[in-house]
Amino acid sequence: MGLYKEGLNRKQQLMFPTSLDELVDENNMARAIEAYVNTLNISSLNLKTKKSFIKDGQPAFHPKLLLKIYMYGYLNKIRSSRKLETEITRNIEMMWLTQGLTPSYKTIANFRKDNPKALQTIFKEFSILIRDLKLITGDLVAVDGAYLRANASKNTLIMKKTVKKDLAKIDEDIKNYMTVLETLDKEDKNQTNLKISKEEIEKLVEKKEKMQKDLELLETLGKEQFNKTDHDATAMSKPAHNLMAYNSQIAVDHKYKFIVATDISTNGHDLDQLHNMALKSKAIVNNPDMIVTADKGYYSTREIKKCIENGIETIIPPRCTAANKKIKSARFSKNQFTYNHQDDCYICPNNQKLKKIEKQYERNGRMLDVYRISSTCCKICPLKQNCLSDVTPNKQMYRWEHENIIDDYVKKMATPEAKKIVKLRGSIVEHPFGTIKRTLGWDHFLVRSKEKVLGENALIMFTYNFRRLLNLIGIDLFKKLCQAIKEKNLTQIRQEIAAYI
Repeated sequence: MGLYKEGLNRKQQLMFPTSLDELVDENNMARAIEAYVNTLNISSLNLKTKKSFIKDGQPAFHPKLLLKIYMYGYLNKIRSSRKLETEITRNIEMMWLTQGLTPSYKTIANFRKDNPKALQTIFKEFSILIRDLKLITGDLVAVDGAYLRANASKNTLIMKKTVKKDLAKIDEDIKNYMTVLETLDKEDKNQTNLKISKEEIEKLVEKKEKMQKDLELLETLGKEQFNKTDHDATAMSKPAHNLMAYNSQIAVDHKYKFIVATDISTNGHDLDQLHNMALKSKAIVNNPDMIVTADKGYYSTREIKKCIENGIETIIPPRCTAANKKIKSARFSKNQFTYNHQDDCYICPNNQKLKKIEKQYERNGRMLDVYRISSTCCKICPLKQNCLSDVTPNKQMYRWEHENIIDDYVKKMATPEAKKIVKLRGSIVEHPFGTIKRTLGWDHFLVRSKEKVLGENALIMFTYNFRRLLNLIGIDLFKKLCQAIKEKNLTQIRQEIAAYI
């Protein structure tokens, strides 16, 4: 007997060949994917392939087959359609899932590209399923956003501000070259330099014409920036660098950290996303007492007002104001003027009233009431130097017409209950993005345009929830769940899941 174990002779024929089914364990993730996809109604989802409606030629690959391929790929950090094509011919688990069928990378890529709405519906229906299993409560939902790189280069980005600056620089360079050209021409010597100068001017003129066309394009589109590769992607800033990206938004339930809702924003900030994500979350969790929390990047008085009008309670810490920052200037901030609700006026630090005038001003889509004090009063005020500049005759304050709502909101945020929720926020919502971007490597999109990115984003969040559910209840119980879905009876399986976890 030898020292080491010896493998089979690769050329030896087996009397009883092993079937694919025997090679895939009963607790394999591929079986969970197969079980779940077989519960889906393809016609209601409107999942399709390009050949689905073509009668001539070979039959089309079933949409369920392509969905299985993508689910397996995303769950195993394989997103490229070419790599998925390779896996189908060498990966036993993938062979089992596809039953020996081998769609090309182009067919695989087209499925993801052509079904953005269906992929969003799949994510939504899976979230509702998790809710029906009582694994999403909706008592507390945390919202956050992260930049995921777009499939576009910064080199194809044109920005109005940069183009104007470069045009001014080119004009200056042309002017300088023309001066040199005139000098050389008058002296009628150094013909080599004369030729070089003419060539440089021609290059600059050509470059200027190209930039002017870019500027005209931006003016036509009414945009400040435009990427020629992915027209919807925008430049977003991070502390270390700028990148072409989309702002992926998620709302996460506090109980088991499942993603309740998701969306895509092309803005590099979160100021306009609170109400949108709160509404999407409310539609899924179906909990009238739902509380939505987020970081101060979501603090917008208009967004908070919208949520209050829709009966959604929010806990968003206000941004730092001049009152709680160290200010080099000795002048009074707005917070040092007390608003008197009864008389509808402001009281200045010198105990004088700033009364409301009839005229309103519009600023950034908000109507502001104006409060003033007479210049005579300010002129003799002993605190004038701490309040006004030398050229300002009197003090004037602005107040949003719905500021009373925000006054009550700020008081609520000072309560111990609100502060406790703010502390919980990070532990709820930052974990999913950490897993998605670092552990799974989904830090970028492979498709282009917002419409298609919405679909891939939904696929990413769906597979995250799918993996989380498998980790929580196990594959055996998940397969029982799929059978219960087919039978349209979740009562028994809900009890089993509750007992298991």
